[in-house]
Amino acid sequence: MSEATKLLEIKDLTIHYITHEGTTKAVNNMSLEINEGETLGLVGETGAGKTTTALGIMQLVPDPPGKVLNGEILYRGEDLLKKRPSEIRKIRGNKISMIFQDPMTSLNPVMTVGDQIAEVIQLHQKVSAAEATKRSLNMLTTVGIPPERSTEYPHQFSGGMKQRVIIAIALACNPELLISDEPTTALDVTIQAQVLELMNKLKREFRTSMIMITHDLGIVAEICDKVAIMYAGNVVENTTKEKLFTDPKHPYTLGLFGSIPNIEEDDARLKPIKGLMPDPTDLPPGCPFHPRCPKAMPVCSQREPARTEIAPDHAVSCFLYEAITPEEAGELNG
Repeated sequence: MSEATKLLEIKDLTIHYITHEGTTKAVNNMSLEINEGETLGLVGETGAGKTTTALGIMQLVPDPPGKVLNGEILYRGEDLLKKRPSEIRKIRGNKISMIFQDPMTSLNPVMTVGDQIAEVIQLHQKVSAAEATKRSLNMLTTVGIPPERSTEYPHQFSGGMKQRVIIAIALACNPELLISDEPTTALDVTIQAQVLELMNKLKREFRTSMIMITHDLGIVAEICDKVAIMYAGNVVENTTKEKLFTDPKHPYTLGLFGSIPNIEEDDARLKPIKGLMPDPTDLPPGCPFHPRCPKAMPVCSQREPARTEIAPDHAVSCFLYEAITPEEAGELNG
């Protein structure tokens, strides 16, 4: 992959929340990358570390208790973790924007929606108040809200309309990277479809790269180019959307697909993944998935698997695809 097209690269990122009760290992030695114009789906169960990864990129990990212990977050080759707060403020909301999970708590209840969009534009771009207001009206029109509603307050909007306002704020400065944290979770199915269609349209119009955080593989199929499957704070499989749906490799990824109803097959029961996600304050030794894995071997509880490139644009962290000894595989025991 050429450096010229690489927009964001995360290398060996580790973020822990350190409290008196213990250390929550939210993100562990995580690596991923996204190119210009791509949409990357970050998929995993609740507690997999998806939102913490996004907060790490935005430099919004609450400190205390959150600590970035290791790694690099390279945006156009520059490490965001080494930048001063004043430099990060010029990037956050301007070059890299985020749509948070709950639109109800992301908007200021005592400011009109038009003023909230204009505020972001004035904060990051040297324009007059009149120009910022004009652009905010254009952004509302872009996301399908009549500009005359710019003088209304958030409580006067429905959930789907609030989410559109949040998208307008996030895109107001035409960012290069948009991080979207489960943007359709609180919306009903019809509004979900409209918001996803809008985001797809705006991505093409603004040529924005996107990280789509979700636990819904249907959203991945609709909007993403590449996918990173997360489990217990790490990426276990990273590939293109096509390969993920036609040739998934990691046992966890296979388990996710096995637990989705298939209308083409006459299965009486789904095949859920046994057990529960591990407690991030007490991760099992070795591969964190091994207590739930149907293909676990002795080595899985002894050390963590390395990231293995099994094909172009397809990497898996699993001992099934790593060179290991017969003893580690348990072949001599039985």
